[in-house]
Amino acid sequence: MKVAAIQMVSASIPDTNLQTAERLLKLAKAQGAELAVLPEYWSIMGLRDADKVAFAEQPGKGALQTFLAQMAKDLQMTIVGGTIPLQSDDSHKIYNACLVFDPNGIQIARYDKIHLFGFTNGEESYQESNTIQAGNDIVSFDSAIGKVGLGICYDLRFPELFRNMGACSLLVLPAAFTYTTGQAHWEILLRARAIENQCYVLASAQGGTHDSGRRTWGHSMLIDPWGKVLNCLEEGEGVVIADLDMDCMQKIRNNLPALKHRRFACSS
Repeated sequence: MKVAAIQMVSASIPDTNLQTAERLLKLAKAQGAELAVLPEYWSIMGLRDADKVAFAEQPGKGALQTFLAQMAKDLQMTIVGGTIPLQSDDSHKIYNACLVFDPNGIQIARYDKIHLFGFTNGEESYQESNTIQAGNDIVSFDSAIGKVGLGICYDLRFPELFRNMGACSLLVLPAAFTYTTGQAHWEILLRARAIENQCYVLASAQGGTHDSGRRTWGHSMLIDPWGKVLNCLEEGEGVVIADLDMDCMQKIRNNLPALKHRRFACSS
């Protein structure tokens, strides 16, 4: 299967981002992608954190969900819809939700970001819990290549989330890593998740300077089960595309059966 990560530098105006997403999804399809993933906050990177709350949709209805469903159907492609804001029971907070649509335009999975980013170093400060309601459910979905696990951005730092999904063929991670944390940790964490789970990791990122002045790290990439980066886009909008080789994954698991060697009930 050929898969694609869409990298964007999303604006504060959703209509602009819809046009960009459509163009890049069509480009991914033209290059043969059967599955494509959009980045976190692809539909809006506001001037303020609270801006996204104003664009929150009810589950099952709204322009963003309609767009994702229609694009999946029109392109006959599975689309992992990055994240969009969905309403929560708190009018001041949204769920940062990743929706998956199959080639028929049917929603087959929803994952609400569990781990909420908090960071301050004197110059930068982020606190997602101010505007986001944390999810509770670990989510994966079945595909032609096996189980696909879903995570979002800060989730990358919590390996137990992915281990609790069971054996996956692919882990998908939409993200908007800050330049500071991305430069330090992005690639090494992605490669670690691929190596320890012996599966492919497809990460789709925001990559550039946004309307608010915030700079995101980019470096969307696909990593194989041995930890090798197969393709990467450092900065700016574009498409990262590569093939998943299931025979290669199985060979790695056969040669080094680490997933079978795990032990949880060792006596003292």
